[in-house]
Amino acid sequence: MEDRETVPPPHPAQDITEHVGYRLKKAAAALRGAMERALREHDLTVPQYSCLEFLDEHPGMSNADLARGTFVTRQSANVVLRGLKDAGLITQATSTDHGRALPIHLTTAGQQHLHAARGAVYAIEERMIGNIPARRLTTLLADLDSMTEALDG
Repeated sequence: MEDRETVPPPHPAQDITEHVGYRLKKAAAALRGAMERALREHDLTVPQYSCLEFLDEHPGMSNADLARGTFVTRQSANVVLRGLKDAGLITQATSTDHGRALPIHLTTAGQQHLHAARGAVYAIEERMIGNIPARRLTTLLADLDSMTEALDG
């Protein structure tokens, strides 16, 4: 078995907490926790909120498109969508004129629920990026996109 010292780290780091992946995971966990706490007051989970946001921006998305956009499996998306449907926040067509995908839309109650929760989520993002100068935020977003492309490609 190869020992850690024979494999050089990808960049200078004293320990695991200085690796990019660790810091990304730590930031993602902090964001998720803050969102869960805030969304609890709106009777939503993070995946439910994400679905509502996507449907607001892209009405008529399919289950599969929502699963991809919210980073969950199709099975998980089905569970999330069932909860949103039971709560009266979305509607889904029972048939379609073309293809097999059944389009999903927000109801009026879904729109209202989303708008109430959005303020809480945006406040979290404002807190998260508040100490990052605007000129660096653009670079940070580009860097995150580059990291994603490097791993997806």
